[in-house]
Order: sequence, then structure tokens, then C-alpha cells
Amino acid sequence: MRSFFLKHAVKCYAILRIVAGLLFACHGAQKLFGVLGAQSEIHDPEGLIAGVVEFGGGILIAIGLLTRIAAFFASGEMAVAYFKVHVSRSFWPIVSHGELAVLYCFVFLYILFRGGGEWSLDSLRKRRRHQA
Repeated sequence: MRSFFLKHAVKCYAILRIVAGLLFACHGAQKLFGVLGAQSEIHDPEGLIAGVVEFGGGILIAIGLLTRIAAFFASGEMAVAYFKVHVSRSFWPIVSHGELAVLYCFVFLYILFRGGGEWSLDSLRKRRRHQA
């Protein structure tokens, strides 16, 4: 049974990274383009910065390009969002409705330390450099 999980761990991590990145990019698309049931926030400097980090960072994380850098900014943005928006309602994420911000923060922190993984453009670039 253990070998089954080890055999599929690389694929599972890639799916986690891709799904988290794409979902994060959707939040950015809401802020930048006013799509997916939201209004554009580009008139607000904080909304614009958040939109760029979420959309750009989410896409980079999903494709696994500059993954650690993108995950660093994404994790940091979610920490700031939690403490700036949610803590004023309540410290506890479930009460303040900040559990998504906390979850994204720690998922991206994990991705920061793990990197793009084998199924990423970072990995492809690294293999090409070693072959050259």
C-alpha cells in the first residue's frame, strides 16, 4: 500500500500545485478583469496589486515557472490579507471567514519549500540546462 502512495506522490503534488494556482488565478481575474461574478478592482492600488499577484502568481504556480518566487509572493499576500481584512472581525479563521486566506497562505508556503516539482516548467528548464 505504501508503494502505491509513493508511486503517485509526484502526480498528486503536481495536481495540488496546478489546482491551487488556477484557483488563485481566478481570484486575480476577478480583481483585474471583473469576471467570475466580481467587479474589477484596478482603480484601487491594493486591489490592483492583489490582482496582479493572484493572477500572475497563480498562473506561474500552475505551470510551475518561477514557482518558488511566485509562491513566496502569493503566501505573503495571503498572510497580509488575513491580518488586514479578517483579523479585525475575529482572530479565528472560521469566525472571520478567513480560512481560505489561511489555507492558501500555507499551501503556497509548502509550494515555496517544495518547488515546482517534476511536472513543471522549472524542472524542464533545469533538465535542459544539465543536458547542455
